[in-house]
Amino acid sequence: MERRLSDPAVLADPHQVRDTSKRYKELGPVVETSRRYRRALDDLAAAKEMLPDADGEDREMLRSEIDSAEADIARLEEELRVLLLPKDPNDGKNVIIEIRGAEGGEEANLFAKNLYEMYVRYAERHDLKFEVLSTDPSDMGGFNQVTFLVKGDNAWSRFKYEGGPHRVQRVPVTESQGRVHTSSATVTVLPEAEEIDVHIEEKDLRIDVYRSTGPGGQSVNTTDSAVRITHVPTGIVVAMQDEKSQIQNRAKAMQVLRARLLKAEQDRQAAELSETRRTQIGGGGRSEKIRTYNYKENRVTDHRIGLTLYKLDRVLAGDLDGLVDALAADERSRQLRGEEVH
Repeated sequence: MERRLSDPAVLADPHQVRDTSKRYKELGPVVETSRRYRRALDDLAAAKEMLPDADGEDREMLRSEIDSAEADIARLEEELRVLLLPKDPNDGKNVIIEIRGAEGGEEANLFAKNLYEMYVRYAERHDLKFEVLSTDPSDMGGFNQVTFLVKGDNAWSRFKYEGGPHRVQRVPVTESQGRVHTSSATVTVLPEAEEIDVHIEEKDLRIDVYRSTGPGGQSVNTTDSAVRITHVPTGIVVAMQDEKSQIQNRAKAMQVLRARLLKAEQDRQAAELSETRRTQIGGGGRSEKIRTYNYKENRVTDHRIGLTLYKLDRVLAGDLDGLVDALAADERSRQLRGEEVH
């Protein structure tokens, strides 16, 4: 990789520079750990070789060195096992996140907005850039649907576990009797796809333009600036209307379409390896969930790993690290056991 990064032919191609630099960065910790591992093996062999001829304090010192080297070797072996696990092909990519209110009427839409605000704060905590792509506000100030982009080197690793149905248990603002209701919202997490990741033929697209609806000023409602793109082979439809310019709406729609097509292809490949794989969104029902947010008990439970934290207020304020780090640790342990990971 070092040689490639100094190769004029590679340096002349931005895509090769990007891919080689990424791979070089990935390999750095592996190479450094393997060097330390080899040094520890050499230290152990040298100490064992000298031990039979040593006596007194020298013998004790060598025994101490042997114990220390063996401990280092065991620790470094474990580090190498983790470092050599297969990398997520989406690591390093930006993410496009779509949140929709599911079951529960307007309460589900209000919860969708709560999730959106939680992710905004989480992104800010990790110095990730945030860009709203489209919104569909609901009648009471929630979101029927919101789509946004999170940019940064660790955007995918931080958000990839959020995809799926999220369930909320609380007293809705519309509830006059003070009864707890259960509602849900669905979150879809897509790796942002570049043009080199997904090739889209122009002939496969049906593009419709129409007048935008909803808030946004006079020009939004009086010009054909909204864009709906249908990918005919797959039937995937993306609509954008937030921008005043048809060109801007088309660019954002294509950005989301590429991400959906990349995710669809990755899902297809994963399905070939595992027929039992579930999709992220499921039915969006109350019983299907990856996580439950209980306001009365200030409790959040991630059902995939059976983790419950009594700090819902902090989680909603963007403190998701406890959940995300535990999910990442579970994924690593399953990989080390040789289990299939999706």
